Amino acid sequence: MRGTADSTTSLRELGALFLRLGVTGFGGPAAHIAMMRDEVVVRRAWMTEEQFLDLLGATNLIPGPNSTEMAIHIGWVRRRWAGLAVAGVAFISPAVLITAGFAAAYVKYGTLPHATWLLWGVKPIVVAIVAHALWMLLPKAARSWRLRILAVAAVVATAVGVHELIVLFAAGVLAAAFAAGTRRAAALCLPLGSLSTASSALSAATASGLFWVFLKIGSVLFGSGYVLIAFLRADLVERLGWMTETQLLDAVAVGQVTPGPVFSTATFIGYLLSGPGGALLATVGIFLPAFLLVALSGPLVPRIRSWPAAGAFLDGITVASVALMAVVTVHIGRAALVDALTVILFGAGLIALLRFRINATWLIGAGALAGLIKSFTA
Repeated sequence: MRGTADSTTSLRELGALFLRLGVTGFGGPAAHIAMMRDEVVVRRAWMTEEQFLDLLGATNLIPGPNSTEMAIHIGWVRRRWAGLAVAGVAFISPAVLITAGFAAAYVKYGTLPHATWLLWGVKPIVVAIVAHALWMLLPKAARSWRLRILAVAAVVATAVGVHELIVLFAAGVLAAAFAAGTRRAAALCLPLGSLSTASSALSAATASGLFWVFLKIGSVLFGSGYVLIAFLRADLVERLGWMTETQLLDAVAVGQVTPGPVFSTATFIGYLLSGPGGALLATVGIFLPAFLLVALSGPLVPRIRSWPAAGAFLDGITVASVALMAVVTVHIGRAALVDALTVILFGAGLIALLRFRINATWLIGAGALAGLIKSFTA
Protein backbone atom coordinates (compact mmCIF):
# COMPACT_ATOMS: atom_id res chain seq x y z
CA MET A 1 0.00 0.00 0.00
CA ARG A 2 1.34 3.40 -0.97
CA GLY A 3 2.14 5.90 1.78
CA THR A 4 2.99 3.30 4.45
CA ALA A 5 6.24 2.50 6.20
CA ASP A 6 6.80 -0.78 4.32
CA SER A 7 7.33 1.11 1.06
CA THR A 8 10.48 0.68 -0.97
CA THR A 9 11.61 4.28 -0.62
CA SER A 10 15.32 4.31 0.20
CA LEU A 11 16.78 6.62 2.80
CA ARG A 12 19.13 7.95 0.11
CA GLU A 13 16.18 8.89 -2.11
CA LEU A 14 14.38 10.47 0.84
CA GLY A 15 17.46 12.42 1.90
CA ALA A 16 18.24 13.58 -1.64
CA LEU A 17 14.71 14.88 -2.16
CA PHE A 18 14.56 16.91 1.03
CA LEU A 19 18.11 18.17 0.67
CA ARG A 20 17.16 19.56 -2.74
CA LEU A 21 13.97 21.08 -1.33
CA GLY A 22 16.02 22.63 1.48
CA VAL A 23 18.40 24.23 -1.01
CA THR A 24 15.69 25.57 -3.33
CA GLY A 25 12.98 26.28 -0.74
CA PHE A 26 12.60 30.04 -0.97
CA GLY A 27 9.28 31.78 -0.37
CA GLY A 28 8.22 30.66 3.11
CA PRO A 29 6.30 27.68 4.57
CA ALA A 30 3.40 27.85 2.11
CA ALA A 31 5.82 27.61 -0.83
CA HIS A 32 7.74 24.78 0.85
CA ILE A 33 4.58 22.76 1.45
CA ALA A 34 3.40 23.31 -2.14
CA MET A 35 6.76 22.01 -3.39
CA MET A 36 6.50 18.95 -1.15
CA ARG A 37 3.00 18.19 -2.40
CA ASP A 38 4.20 18.37 -5.99
CA GLU A 39 7.02 15.93 -5.25
CA VAL A 40 5.36 13.34 -2.99
CA VAL A 41 1.77 13.38 -4.28
CA VAL A 42 2.00 14.33 -7.95
CA ARG A 43 5.44 13.19 -9.11
CA ARG A 44 6.21 10.20 -6.87
CA ALA A 45 2.72 9.12 -5.71
CA TRP A 46 4.11 8.31 -2.28
CA MET A 47 0.74 9.22 -0.77
CA THR A 48 -2.71 10.37 -1.80
CA GLU A 49 -3.99 13.94 -1.67
CA GLU A 50 -6.11 12.97 1.35
CA GLN A 51 -3.10 11.53 3.21
CA PHE A 52 -1.08 14.66 2.50
CA LEU A 53 -3.90 16.87 3.83
CA ASP A 54 -4.11 14.70 6.95
CA LEU A 55 -0.44 15.35 7.62
CA LEU A 56 -0.87 19.06 6.94
CA GLY A 57 -3.73 19.18 9.44
CA ALA A 58 -1.57 17.44 12.02
CA THR A 59 1.22 19.99 11.62
CA ASN A 60 -1.28 22.75 12.40
CA LEU A 61 -2.22 21.08 15.68
CA ILE A 62 1.31 20.94 17.09
CA PRO A 63 3.79 23.76 17.73
CA GLY A 64 6.86 24.27 15.59
CA PRO A 65 7.84 25.11 11.99
CA ASN A 66 5.10 23.77 9.70
CA SER A 67 7.18 23.06 6.60
CA THR A 68 9.88 21.29 8.62
CA GLU A 69 7.24 19.22 10.36
CA MET A 70 5.73 18.26 7.01
CA ALA A 71 9.13 17.00 5.88
CA ILE A 72 9.48 15.03 9.11
CA HIS A 73 5.95 13.63 8.78
CA ILE A 74 6.63 12.44 5.24
CA GLY A 75 9.86 10.82 6.38
CA TRP A 76 7.98 9.10 9.23
CA VAL A 77 5.29 7.80 6.89
CA ARG A 78 7.85 6.35 4.46
CA ARG A 79 10.53 4.93 6.77
CA ARG A 80 9.45 5.59 10.38
CA TRP A 81 12.28 6.67 12.74
CA ALA A 82 15.09 6.52 10.19
CA GLY A 83 13.01 8.37 7.60
CA LEU A 84 11.94 10.95 10.17
CA ALA A 85 15.55 11.78 10.99
CA VAL A 86 16.84 11.73 7.42
CA ALA A 87 14.05 13.86 5.91
CA GLY A 88 14.08 16.42 8.71
CA VAL A 89 17.85 16.84 8.92
CA ALA A 90 18.21 16.98 5.14
CA PHE A 91 15.56 19.69 4.85
CA ILE A 92 16.92 22.01 7.54
CA SER A 93 20.67 21.50 6.95
CA PRO A 94 21.08 23.89 3.98
CA ALA A 95 19.40 26.76 5.82
CA VAL A 96 21.38 26.10 9.00
CA LEU A 97 24.75 25.94 7.22
CA ILE A 98 24.10 29.01 5.06
CA THR A 99 22.83 30.98 8.05
CA ALA A 100 25.89 29.98 10.09
CA GLY A 101 28.07 31.29 7.28
CA PHE A 102 26.20 34.59 7.29
CA ALA A 103 26.56 34.76 11.06
CA ALA A 104 30.33 34.26 10.90
CA ALA A 105 30.60 37.02 8.32
CA TYR A 106 28.32 39.28 10.34
CA VAL A 107 30.39 38.84 13.50
CA LYS A 108 33.55 39.67 11.57
CA TYR A 109 32.36 42.37 9.17
CA GLY A 110 28.99 43.57 10.47
CA THR A 111 30.30 46.93 11.60
CA LEU A 112 31.92 47.81 8.27
CA PRO A 113 30.16 50.60 6.35
CA HIS A 114 28.97 48.55 3.37
CA ALA A 115 27.53 45.81 5.60
CA THR A 116 25.78 48.43 7.69
CA TRP A 117 24.23 50.05 4.64
CA LEU A 118 23.14 46.68 3.21
CA LEU A 119 21.23 45.99 6.38
CA TRP A 120 19.86 49.55 6.34
CA GLY A 121 18.15 48.69 3.06
CA VAL A 122 17.08 45.16 3.99
CA LYS A 123 15.43 45.92 7.35
CA PRO A 124 12.51 48.01 5.96
CA ILE A 125 11.82 45.20 3.50
CA VAL A 126 11.77 42.68 6.36
CA VAL A 127 9.20 44.84 8.16
CA ALA A 128 7.14 44.96 4.95
CA ILE A 129 7.31 41.16 4.63
CA VAL A 130 6.13 40.68 8.22
CA ALA A 131 3.38 43.29 7.78
CA HIS A 132 2.25 41.57 4.57
CA ALA A 133 2.16 38.18 6.32
CA LEU A 134 0.08 39.78 9.08
CA TRP A 135 -2.31 41.28 6.53
CA MET A 136 -2.80 37.92 4.81
CA LEU A 137 -3.15 35.89 8.02
CA LEU A 138 -5.50 38.16 9.95
CA PRO A 139 -8.72 37.54 7.93
CA LYS A 140 -8.19 33.78 8.11
CA ALA A 141 -7.30 33.75 11.80
CA ALA A 142 -9.97 36.21 13.04
CA ARG A 143 -12.85 34.88 10.96
CA SER A 144 -15.54 35.14 13.66
CA TRP A 145 -16.52 37.89 16.09
CA ARG A 146 -15.34 35.81 19.04
CA LEU A 147 -11.93 35.29 17.48
CA ARG A 148 -11.72 39.02 16.69
CA ILE A 149 -12.39 39.80 20.33
CA LEU A 150 -9.68 37.34 21.34
CA ALA A 151 -7.29 39.01 18.91
CA VAL A 152 -7.91 42.47 20.41
CA ALA A 153 -7.59 41.10 23.93
CA ALA A 154 -4.33 39.38 23.01
CA VAL A 155 -2.92 42.62 21.57
CA VAL A 156 -3.83 44.53 24.73
CA ALA A 157 -2.47 41.82 27.03
CA THR A 158 0.80 41.61 25.11
CA ALA A 159 1.17 45.39 24.99
CA VAL A 160 0.85 45.67 28.78
CA GLY A 161 3.45 42.97 29.36
CA VAL A 162 1.57 39.71 29.90
CA HIS A 163 3.79 36.72 29.13
CA GLU A 164 3.23 35.52 25.57
CA LEU A 165 2.75 31.89 26.65
CA ILE A 166 -0.09 32.94 28.95
CA VAL A 167 -1.65 34.93 26.09
CA LEU A 168 -1.46 31.98 23.69
CA PHE A 169 -2.74 29.35 26.11
CA ALA A 170 -5.53 31.55 27.46
CA ALA A 171 -6.72 32.29 23.92
CA GLY A 172 -6.75 28.59 23.10
CA VAL A 173 -8.70 27.68 26.24
CA LEU A 174 -11.22 30.48 25.71
CA ALA A 175 -11.78 29.52 22.06
CA ALA A 176 -12.31 25.87 23.01
CA ALA A 177 -14.68 26.87 25.80
CA PHE A 178 -16.67 29.14 23.49
CA ALA A 179 -16.91 26.35 20.93
CA ALA A 180 -18.19 23.99 23.61
CA GLY A 181 -20.85 26.53 24.59
CA THR A 182 -19.74 26.76 28.22
CA ARG A 183 -19.97 29.90 30.34
CA ARG A 184 -16.94 28.89 32.36
CA ALA A 185 -14.45 30.20 29.81
CA ALA A 186 -13.11 32.96 32.04
CA ALA A 187 -12.79 30.63 35.00
CA LEU A 188 -10.70 28.24 32.96
CA CYS A 189 -8.11 30.96 32.47
CA LEU A 190 -7.88 32.17 36.07
CA PRO A 191 -5.10 29.72 37.03
CA LEU A 192 -2.98 31.26 34.31
CA GLY A 193 -2.66 34.40 36.38
CA SER A 194 -0.47 32.54 38.84
CA LEU A 195 2.15 31.77 36.21
CA SER A 196 5.37 33.69 36.71
CA THR A 197 6.17 36.40 34.22
CA ALA A 198 9.37 37.45 35.90
CA SER A 199 12.44 38.03 33.78
CA SER A 200 15.31 35.60 34.00
CA ALA A 201 18.23 36.56 36.17
CA LEU A 202 20.68 35.74 33.42
CA SER A 203 22.66 38.75 32.28
CA ALA A 204 24.89 37.07 29.73
CA ALA A 205 24.23 34.30 27.23
CA THR A 206 25.26 30.85 28.49
CA ALA A 207 25.32 27.54 26.63
CA SER A 208 22.59 25.97 28.75
CA GLY A 209 20.60 29.21 28.70
CA LEU A 210 20.67 29.36 24.91
CA PHE A 211 19.55 25.76 24.58
CA TRP A 212 16.63 26.10 26.99
CA VAL A 213 15.40 29.39 25.54
CA PHE A 214 15.21 27.93 22.04
CA LEU A 215 13.87 24.59 23.25
CA LYS A 216 11.01 26.47 24.93
CA ILE A 217 10.30 28.49 21.80
CA GLY A 218 10.31 25.41 19.59
CA SER A 219 7.97 23.65 22.00
CA VAL A 220 5.26 26.29 22.20
CA LEU A 221 5.31 28.37 19.01
CA PHE A 222 2.13 28.02 16.96
CA GLY A 223 1.21 29.89 13.79
CA SER A 224 3.33 31.52 11.13
CA GLY A 225 7.10 31.39 11.35
CA TYR A 226 6.97 35.17 11.69
CA VAL A 227 5.50 34.70 15.18
CA LEU A 228 9.02 33.55 16.02
CA ILE A 229 10.07 37.21 15.98
CA ALA A 230 7.67 37.99 18.83
CA PHE A 231 9.10 35.19 20.98
CA LEU A 232 12.69 36.11 20.20
CA ARG A 233 12.10 39.74 21.05
CA ALA A 234 10.29 38.93 24.30
CA ASP A 235 12.99 36.54 25.54
CA LEU A 236 16.27 37.77 24.09
CA VAL A 237 15.72 41.53 23.86
CA GLU A 238 13.33 42.37 26.69
CA ARG A 239 13.76 39.72 29.41
CA LEU A 240 17.37 38.62 29.06
CA GLY A 241 18.93 41.62 27.32
CA TRP A 242 21.18 39.35 25.26
CA MET A 243 20.45 41.20 22.00
CA THR A 244 19.48 44.64 20.83
CA GLU A 245 16.44 45.39 18.68
CA THR A 246 18.81 46.09 15.78
CA GLN A 247 20.62 42.76 16.13
CA LEU A 248 17.28 40.94 16.15
CA LEU A 249 16.28 42.67 12.93
CA ASP A 250 19.60 41.71 11.39
CA ALA A 251 19.02 38.08 12.38
CA VAL A 252 15.52 38.11 10.88
CA ALA A 253 16.87 39.68 7.68
CA VAL A 254 19.42 36.88 7.31
CA GLY A 255 16.66 34.33 7.87
CA GLN A 256 14.76 35.89 4.98
CA VAL A 257 17.57 35.67 2.44
CA THR A 258 18.31 32.00 3.08
CA PRO A 259 16.26 29.07 1.77
CA GLY A 260 14.45 26.65 4.05
CA PRO A 261 12.70 27.28 7.36
CA VAL A 262 12.73 30.74 8.97
CA PHE A 263 13.59 28.97 12.24
CA SER A 264 17.20 28.89 11.05
CA THR A 265 17.28 32.43 12.46
CA ALA A 266 18.08 30.60 15.71
CA THR A 267 21.39 29.48 14.20
CA PHE A 268 22.37 33.07 13.48
CA ILE A 269 21.46 34.23 16.98
CA GLY A 270 23.25 31.33 18.63
CA TYR A 271 26.42 32.09 16.67
CA LEU A 272 26.16 35.79 17.42
CA LEU A 273 25.82 35.16 21.17
CA SER A 274 28.15 32.21 21.70
CA GLY A 275 30.01 31.27 18.51
CA PRO A 276 29.72 27.93 16.66
CA GLY A 277 28.81 26.06 19.84
CA GLY A 278 25.98 28.48 20.52
CA ALA A 279 24.76 28.12 16.94
CA LEU A 280 24.60 24.34 17.34
CA LEU A 281 22.79 24.47 20.69
CA ALA A 282 20.26 27.06 19.51
CA THR A 283 19.58 25.06 16.33
CA VAL A 284 19.13 21.76 18.15
CA GLY A 285 16.98 23.43 20.80
CA ILE A 286 14.50 25.01 18.41
CA PHE A 287 14.16 22.07 16.00
CA LEU A 288 14.25 19.13 18.46
CA PRO A 289 10.61 19.54 19.58
CA ALA A 290 9.42 19.24 15.97
CA PHE A 291 11.05 15.81 15.62
CA LEU A 292 9.67 14.58 18.93
CA LEU A 293 6.17 15.98 18.43
CA VAL A 294 5.85 14.48 14.96
CA ALA A 295 6.96 11.08 16.26
CA LEU A 296 4.38 11.28 19.04
CA SER A 297 1.51 12.72 17.03
CA GLY A 298 1.99 10.81 13.77
CA PRO A 299 0.10 7.67 14.88
CA LEU A 300 -2.65 9.84 16.39
CA VAL A 301 -3.43 11.92 13.29
CA PRO A 302 -6.84 10.31 12.60
CA ARG A 303 -7.99 10.84 16.21
CA ILE A 304 -6.66 14.41 16.40
CA ARG A 305 -8.49 15.45 13.24
CA SER A 306 -11.80 13.98 14.52
CA TRP A 307 -11.69 15.92 17.82
CA PRO A 308 -13.56 19.25 17.43
CA ALA A 309 -12.09 20.75 20.61
CA ALA A 310 -8.59 20.48 19.16
CA GLY A 311 -9.58 22.61 16.18
CA ALA A 312 -11.17 25.27 18.39
CA PHE A 313 -8.13 25.36 20.69
CA LEU A 314 -5.90 25.80 17.65
CA ASP A 315 -8.10 28.63 16.35
CA GLY A 316 -7.60 30.52 19.60
CA ILE A 317 -3.84 30.00 19.62
CA THR A 318 -3.59 31.00 15.96
CA VAL A 319 -5.45 34.27 16.40
CA ALA A 320 -3.36 35.09 19.48
CA SER A 321 -0.22 34.34 17.47
CA VAL A 322 -1.30 36.84 14.84
CA ALA A 323 -1.91 39.37 17.62
CA LEU A 324 1.65 38.84 18.84
CA MET A 325 2.83 39.47 15.28
CA ALA A 326 0.93 42.76 15.21
CA VAL A 327 2.59 44.00 18.39
CA VAL A 328 6.08 42.99 17.33
CA THR A 329 5.61 44.54 13.87
CA VAL A 330 5.18 47.92 15.56
CA HIS A 331 8.35 47.42 17.61
CA ILE A 332 10.60 46.28 14.76
CA GLY A 333 9.13 48.99 12.53
CA ARG A 334 10.34 51.64 14.96
CA ALA A 335 13.85 50.18 14.81
CA ALA A 336 13.94 49.83 11.00
CA LEU A 337 12.15 52.91 9.71
CA VAL A 338 14.68 55.50 10.76
CA ASP A 339 14.36 58.09 7.97
CA ALA A 340 12.28 59.06 4.95
CA LEU A 341 14.10 56.69 2.60
CA THR A 342 13.54 53.64 4.80
CA VAL A 343 9.84 54.55 5.00
CA ILE A 344 9.76 54.71 1.19
CA LEU A 345 11.47 51.32 0.95
CA PHE A 346 8.94 49.86 3.37
CA GLY A 347 6.01 51.29 1.41
CA ALA A 348 7.39 50.12 -1.93
CA GLY A 349 8.02 46.65 -0.56
CA LEU A 350 4.53 46.37 0.90
CA ILE A 351 2.93 47.52 -2.36
CA ALA A 352 5.04 45.04 -4.33
CA LEU A 353 3.89 42.21 -2.08
CA LEU A 354 0.23 43.18 -2.00
CA ARG A 355 -0.25 44.32 -5.59
CA PHE A 356 2.26 42.35 -7.62
CA ARG A 357 2.98 39.34 -5.37
CA ILE A 358 6.71 39.60 -5.96
CA ASN A 359 8.77 36.90 -4.27
CA ALA A 360 10.15 38.12 -0.96
CA THR A 361 13.65 36.96 -1.90
CA TRP A 362 13.78 39.43 -4.79
CA LEU A 363 12.60 42.22 -2.54
CA ILE A 364 15.31 41.44 0.00
CA GLY A 365 17.85 41.65 -2.83
CA ALA A 366 16.39 44.97 -3.95
CA GLY A 367 16.64 46.31 -0.41
CA ALA A 368 20.26 45.22 -0.17
CA LEU A 369 21.00 46.89 -3.51
CA ALA A 370 19.34 50.11 -2.33
CA GLY A 371 21.50 50.03 0.78
CA LEU A 372 24.63 49.47 -1.26
CA ILE A 373 23.81 52.40 -3.55
CA LYS A 374 23.12 54.52 -0.50
CA SER A 375 26.56 53.66 0.92
CA PHE A 376 28.28 55.17 -2.13
CA THR A 377 26.27 58.39 -1.94
CA ALA A 378 26.45 58.90 1.81
